Amino acid sequence: MKQIEPLALFRLSVLGAMVSREQLGRGELKQLIRELAQREYAIPGSARRHIGEKTIQAWYYAWRREGIAGLEPKTRVDRGRSKIAPAIQEAVLSAKRDNPRRSIRQILRLLETAGIVARRSLSRSAIHRLLQHHGLSQLAGSASLPEEKRSYCAEFAGSIWYGDVMHGPRVPVKGAVSQALRKTYLVSLIDDASRLVAHSAFCLGETALDIEGVLKQALLRRGVPIKLVVDNGAAYRANTLQGICARLGIHLIFCRPYAPEGKGKLERWHRTLRDQFLSELDERRITDLDELNARLWAWLEQVYHRTAHAGLGGLTPLARYQRDLARIRTLGAKAAQLDSLFHHRVTRFVRKDGTVSYLGQRFELAYELSGKTVRLVVDPHAARVVGVENDVGQSLGSATALDAIANIKRVRRKPEPATPPAALRTGPNLVELAHAQYHGVKDHGVKDHGVKDHGVKDHDVKDHDVKDHGVKDHGVKDHGVKDHGVKDHGVNHSANKED
Repeated sequence: MKQIEPLALFRLSVLGAMVSREQLGRGELKQLIRELAQREYAIPGSARRHIGEKTIQAWYYAWRREGIAGLEPKTRVDRGRSKIAPAIQEAVLSAKRDNPRRSIRQILRLLETAGIVARRSLSRSAIHRLLQHHGLSQLAGSASLPEEKRSYCAEFAGSIWYGDVMHGPRVPVKGAVSQALRKTYLVSLIDDASRLVAHSAFCLGETALDIEGVLKQALLRRGVPIKLVVDNGAAYRANTLQGICARLGIHLIFCRPYAPEGKGKLERWHRTLRDQFLSELDERRITDLDELNARLWAWLEQVYHRTAHAGLGGLTPLARYQRDLARIRTLGAKAAQLDSLFHHRVTRFVRKDGTVSYLGQRFELAYELSGKTVRLVVDPHAARVVGVENDVGQSLGSATALDAIANIKRVRRKPEPATPPAALRTGPNLVELAHAQYHGVKDHGVKDHGVKDHGVKDHDVKDHDVKDHGVKDHGVKDHGVKDHGVKDHGVNHSANKED
């Protein structure tokens, strides 16, 4: 039996009472058609809401002649026949076969430029119908084939984890002055094989720091996965997250952009959370972010993990996860180093007073590091500095919070002044050269810081011997001047006697 077309059934429902009555009175048909045309309809395949009177009248007489078959849509008589001239059809098909990557716009421009068709005489829709009729409207080969997608599931728990962020409700957050509502983001990590949520938490952001915090708790609770499939956003591509995964031996995989089907199980978990948790949440009882997370974790452990899952053959996520406990990779010896694996390194320049700044707080370092560039090892989750390193990772000591008041009584270390070794000067002396040029001294000798046979001219000084830094027969004794008259820059009555 042939199936009735849905559109024919819709048209029959529009006719309604007119087809159920055997006979209509004079003028009654026209009145019924007018009333039906004033109603609104959900027309299949159309955005229109009303149907014209002539259309309803045509449907009525078609039903009277052929029954329900008369209401079925008729195939156009010229379907598959192009009205384009045969010569132009051949030119269009030849242009497409010659270069399958040519678009309809390019083919039309090619024909118009070559003079085969007049401008604006051939429509793009006519070319499209012609190419579609001959199977040339799509590229041939691999580019035209749909991408193959297949459902898959990890064989064992702990093999693949998925990570993603979902927008959550607003919660009150206490600020410096008042309390305001802040938007939350749900960061989740879910196991592929068991659908168990390794860890999930509402955060005030969707940064790399928020994702790392959730990952750290998931590692402590559920072991180390082999693969971690995450979104392609900037937060997941942060160097810190990639470094953590590399040190723990986790293969970090990024999904293709705009391909949410790659994390279908996690998207399904988000829908479950909206339907079963957020819809039941009494926001009047939520006073802060901690209250919201406390209810989330209770619901996960008491409800979600203990509810049979259709995709697990009736097993609960917790039971399916526990079945593979022997295969779960544990942190082992790395558990003691887990905090250090999540530490960040930030570069800072040490001021002259031996301090650096981090998150608006000043810390003191070893004073020998003043004026140098160092790397602070920080715990971003606790907002504290745990150490100082150089650029190759060697420890340079610790950092302590600055106590400016205590530094008043702190004894400063003063370095000993450096005493340069005494050196015998044998080369030219700029001061002595300037003195000789200024005073016109000739034939002066410098030896052991003494001057011998230092003759002075233009000062009327004769037989002026200088020896061992002493002046004799010059009327000068014990740095005193005797009988040394100076007038107009000349020396008179200056008697030089020999001892």
